[in-house]
Amino acid sequence: MNSEVSGENGQIDLGEINFHRLIEIGIALSAERDHDRLMERILLEAKDICNADGGTLYLRTDDNRLKFVIMRTDSLGIALGGTTGKEITFPPLPLHNLETGEPNHKNVATHVALSGESINIQDAYDSTEFDFSGTKKFDEGTGYRSKSFLTVPLKNHQGEIIGVLQLLNAQARDSGDVIHFDKSIQPLVEALSSQAAVALDNALLLEAQKALFRAFIDLIASAIDAKSPYTGGHCQRVPELTMMIADAAVSSNDGVFADFTLTSEEREELEISAALHDCGKVTTPEYVVDKATKLETIYDRLHEIRMRFEVAKRDAEIEYLKQVIDGGDADALKADLDERLVKLDDDFAFIAESNVGGEFMAPERVERVKEIASVTWMRTLDDRIGLSYEEAKRKARTPAPSLPAMEHLLADREDHIIYRDGGEGDTYGDENPFGFKLDVPEHRYNMGEAYNLCIGRGTLTEEERFKINDHIVQTIIMLETLPFPKHLKRVPEYAGGHHEKMDGTGYPKKLNRDQMTLPARIMAIADIFEALSAADRPYKAPKKLSDCIKIMSFMKKDAHIDGDLFQLFLESGVYKTYAERFLQPEQLDDVDIEPYLEKPAAE
Repeated sequence: MNSEVSGENGQIDLGEINFHRLIEIGIALSAERDHDRLMERILLEAKDICNADGGTLYLRTDDNRLKFVIMRTDSLGIALGGTTGKEITFPPLPLHNLETGEPNHKNVATHVALSGESINIQDAYDSTEFDFSGTKKFDEGTGYRSKSFLTVPLKNHQGEIIGVLQLLNAQARDSGDVIHFDKSIQPLVEALSSQAAVALDNALLLEAQKALFRAFIDLIASAIDAKSPYTGGHCQRVPELTMMIADAAVSSNDGVFADFTLTSEEREELEISAALHDCGKVTTPEYVVDKATKLETIYDRLHEIRMRFEVAKRDAEIEYLKQVIDGGDADALKADLDERLVKLDDDFAFIAESNVGGEFMAPERVERVKEIASVTWMRTLDDRIGLSYEEAKRKARTPAPSLPAMEHLLADREDHIIYRDGGEGDTYGDENPFGFKLDVPEHRYNMGEAYNLCIGRGTLTEEERFKINDHIVQTIIMLETLPFPKHLKRVPEYAGGHHEKMDGTGYPKKLNRDQMTLPARIMAIADIFEALSAADRPYKAPKKLSDCIKIMSFMKKDAHIDGDLFQLFLESGVYKTYAERFLQPEQLDDVDIEPYLEKPAAE
C-alpha cells in the first residue's frame, strides 16, 4: 500500500488505506491521456489491490461482443495488448448466440456484461453455473491452474456497460498461495471499476471526437482534391511529405536542427495543419482553378466569338450579293469578298490560337487583337431577356441600345466587370485584423473578351490569379474561426504560411524567414515539391525528379524557400524516399545532389 493511516489502538486501518489508495488511483486515471496506458493501468491497479496473478480487460464493441484488449498473467510471463505492442489473437466473445440470438450467460465475462452484476468464483473447477471449458483447456496446455475469478462490469456515468474487468487467482500476500477473492475487497474493486469506466469512457469519447475531427479533415481534403483534377491528390500527399521532413529534422543530431523536437501533441498539430493547408480552396470557383483557355468561364466563350465571325462572313456575303443585284461589278466584288472571307478566317484562327495561351502575347499580337476587336457585326435580337438576375443587373448599368445594334467581334463591356463589394475591406484592407499584405486588383473579375485574350502569359487574368492565391487567405480566415484547443492553436499559422517566401515577397502576409516558424517553413517545402513532382496534373507532363530538385535549387538561391531545410531535404534522402512512394517510375531518374549542397566553411 502507498499510504498508512492509523486506526483504533494504533492498528493499521485497511479501510482507510484502501480509501486513500482509491483516491490516488482515481486521480491517476483521470490524468492519463494515452488510451492504451489507461486501460493497462486499470488492470494493473486492480491486480495490485487484490494481489491477483492475472487479469483480462475486455471492451464492449459496437456489434455487441467483448474484445480482449489487455491480458496479464505474471507467473506465466504473459503480457499482451496495451503498451506491449503484442496483439491478442483470441476472438471476441459474443454476447448473444450467433444463431439463436439468445443471451450468452454461459461465459462468466459475457454474463457480467449482460447482467451488470459482479461474479466472485472461488474455484472455477467447482463451478457448475458457467462454462470454463476454455479455461481448463488453456490450463492443460500451460500447466497452469486457474482457480479464483473476480469479474466486475465497467459502467460509465450513463449506466451503460462498456467493458468487463476480470481478475484471476488472488494470492496470499505472505505465502503467495492462490486464494479466493475476499468479499471485503470486492466493493473496492467495484469502486475502482466504476472510476475506471468513467475515465475509460471519457478517453473513448475523446478518441471518438478526435477520430471524427480527423475524418472531417480528411473529408475536406478529399473534397478539395476531388473538386478539380488540377489538384489531384495534393491534400493527401502534402501531409505525408511534411511529416517526413519534420521527422528528418527531429532525427538530425547536429547543425541547425540539433535541438528541434516534436512532442506527440506537436506532431498532431503539424499533421492537422498540413491536412488543412488548402482548405480555403473550397471557396475558389472551379472555372477559375480549371481555366484552360483565356476565354473560358463556365464554358469557353470562343464558341460564341466563332458564331460572330460566322455572322460577319454571312454579312459580307449578303452585302456582296446585294451589290451584285444593284448592278455592281461582279468580278471585282467577288474578289473583294474572297479577300474579306480569307481575312476573317485568318483573324479567327489567330484569336483561337491566342485563346490557348501557349504563346507570349507580344505587343504586336496585342495590337492585332485590338484591331480585330474593332470589326463590327449587326445584332437584331434583344440581349437583355432570359438572363439571370445578376447578369441582368450588370447589363442595366448601361442604357440598352436601340435595335438593330452594331456590335464588335470582341467586346470589353461594362457588364463584363464584376466589382468588389464594400465589405471586402475587412479582409483585404490595410487595417484587416489578420495582417494580410496584399496587392488587390481593382475588380473582383473582368471577363472582357479582348482583355482576356491579351493576357501576357498563360490563361489567367490578374483578377483570377488573385482569386486563386486568395485560397490561402480564406484558409487562414476559416481556421482562425475554429475554436482549436490549446495544443492546436498554431494550426492557422502553420497552414497559412506555405506560400510565404524567405525574402518576404510571398503572400498573404509577406513574412520573411525570421518571422516564420520552422513547421511553417517545412510545409512550404512540402507544398512546392509535391506540386512540382505530381504526376496527376492534366495540364502538365510529369517532371523528372532531377528537374524538380533543380527548380527548387533556383528557389533556394532566390531565397524563396529555406536553404537549411532544402539541405536537410536532400541530405536526409527524404526527396528520394518520397519519390519512390509517390512518383511514377518514369520520373525516377538519377539525381546528383552534390552541386546543390552547401559546403561547410573551411576551418
